[in-house]
Order: sequence, then C-alpha cells, then structure tokens
Amino acid sequence: MTEAILLVGGKGTRLRPMTVNTPKPMVPAAGVPFLTHQLARARAAGVEHIVLATSYLAEVFEPYFGDGSSLGLHIEYVTEREPLGTGGAIRNVASRLRSGPDEPVLIFNGDILTGLDIRALVDTHETSGADISLHLTRVEDPRAFGLVPTDATGRVTAFLEKPQTPEEIVTDQINAGAYVFRRSVIDTIPTGRPVSVERETFPDLLATGAHLQGMVDSTYWLDLGTPQAFVRGSADLVMGRAPSPAVPGRRGDRLVLDSASVAPDAKLTGGTVIGAGATVGEGARVDGSTVLDGAVVEAGAVISDSLIGEGARVGARTVLHGAVIGDGAHVGADNELRDGVRVWCGARLPDGAVRFSSDQ
Repeated sequence: MTEAILLVGGKGTRLRPMTVNTPKPMVPAAGVPFLTHQLARARAAGVEHIVLATSYLAEVFEPYFGDGSSLGLHIEYVTEREPLGTGGAIRNVASRLRSGPDEPVLIFNGDILTGLDIRALVDTHETSGADISLHLTRVEDPRAFGLVPTDATGRVTAFLEKPQTPEEIVTDQINAGAYVFRRSVIDTIPTGRPVSVERETFPDLLATGAHLQGMVDSTYWLDLGTPQAFVRGSADLVMGRAPSPAVPGRRGDRLVLDSASVAPDAKLTGGTVIGAGATVGEGARVDGSTVLDGAVVEAGAVISDSLIGEGARVGARTVLHGAVIGDGAHVGADNELRDGVRVWCGARLPDGAVRFSSDQ
C-alpha cells in the first residue's frame, strides 16, 4: 500500500476567524500546519504517494509542501472548481492514482487528529476482502456523528447519520474519518456533482451487497473542527498525548519556536505553543494555548485554552479563557474575554472595553 488521498477542501467555517486567511489543514498545531502531522504519520505507515484534494484557498498548499520530497513523499494537488463533497472529491482525484483495481487506497479527512494504527486498518481491509474498510471509534455522546453498527465479524450493517433519539442510538461506534477503498470502487462514484460518502456512497454500496468492514481503534481521536478542539489537539501533540513524528521539538509543557521571545518570569504550561517571532511579556501566564507567529502577549496577561492569531496583540493584564483572537487583531489592556468569545481578524478592542465580574 503506497498511496493515499487527503481531503483538505473544507472551508473550516466552525474555526473562523482562524480560517479567514488560512485553510483549516494549514492552521498551525504544535508548531507546524496541522496537515504536516497527517502527512508525516502516513509516511511513517509506508505511504509514498499522496493526492491532496483541495478547494478552499487551494493556492496555499503547494507553495508550502511542494512535491513532498522534504517529507519523503510524492505529493500531487487536485483542485475542485466547485465543492464536491467527500465522495465527489475522492472521485475527482481518481485519475492521479496509480493503484491497480484491487489494490487499497487510503483516504483521510483533513481535520482529524488520531493515533490510528494505519497499517492495522490496511491489514484488516486486506484480510477481510472488503470493498471499503472504515476506521471506527467509540464516543460517549454519538449524536453529533454518524453511527456505524457492525456484526460480530466487524462487517458494517448500517449507517445512521447524527441520531437524536435514544431509539436511534444503537451503538457508540462512529465513523472516524479514515478509510481504505478498493481502487475500483472509487470509479463507481458519480462524477461532476457533489457526493457525500457518508450519506450516499456508503449506504448505497451497503444496499447493493458490497462488503464494508469496520475496524474499531480506540486510540487517541479528536475532530479539530472547533477552536476549543483545535487548541486541545495542539496541546496534546506538544505533551505527547497525541502521536506525531512532526512535532518540532521535545514533548513537554511548552513548545517555543525559534525566534520567539519569552520573558524569563513568564509561565507557559499545558502544552502551550509560542510561534516564531512571537513575544510573551513579563509575568504573563499562558496555559494550554496556541500563540501563532508574530503575535504579542503583553506583560501580565493571563491566557488559557485560547488561540491567538498571527500578528495579533493581547494587551497588558488582559485575561482570555477559551477565546479566539483573529490574525492581526488587537485586544487592549485590562480586558477579560471568556467562554468562546471570538475577535475577528484585524479588529481593535480598546483598553478595558470588556470585563466580567464575579456576579455575572
């Protein structure tokens, strides 16, 4: 098994404003674009050829990764003229694949951080003789996901999209966003229109008697679609809870990139990342957060579980908890932003404009 498709065309609307200027897979996690971690893990599992299915801000990918040789890969790029959905995107890149009709092709969603044993998924696919094999994981609350019940042999019996009632929740197994397709199956996906593998391709194949196999792998798994999840995933990579050979430094409580400046008495904890050229001032405390390249955290600021965009500035003594500050935004001194507040790219918040008191 030597090739894969990475689906990186989504607009990342849930991650805005971080995705206004940057496609979601290129937002830095643990010091490098998140996509770097996926590419590195695929290469470690033996993948040599990867096709990136791009759409939104497609022009960003190739200048960064080039032909992939720096990662030991051969990378090609295919851009959708109009969004085609997961299935349509897979079909749209089929002409770039080199596998024979019965050979396996790995497919990954570009927003999933996982410790999946990629080789085990491929082995399951080959030993079971499946047409498609799916990585499944178990979650406590499956209502936001697609349920995938299986029989005693692991064969998929149904696809249930985002169930809401107790009667609909027949399993805690969900579609975890990584698949192995028999190459010939990709050619059966319709062309020239949007297709969802979750809502159309998989159910239709099941209905016609195709063999879809599930492999439950309950190692680390996180959908990075929201700012809170993205920050957590980055911190978990830094601390070694999530595996990746691409983290640029030692695992630990903090990752400070070259050319960043951190005051000696500043405290960085919880997997915090300080990007290249960023500055953290005296007495500042940053916990479980990502501060991107060129951002400034002024003296005495207290930041936790937050994402600070490129070139943004957080004023002195400002408190951020679970906040997102867009690229180039400026939050003045003595503000307090909590619980999912987002400041748009380039916005300006004056000193002391927002405060929370203990009785609010």
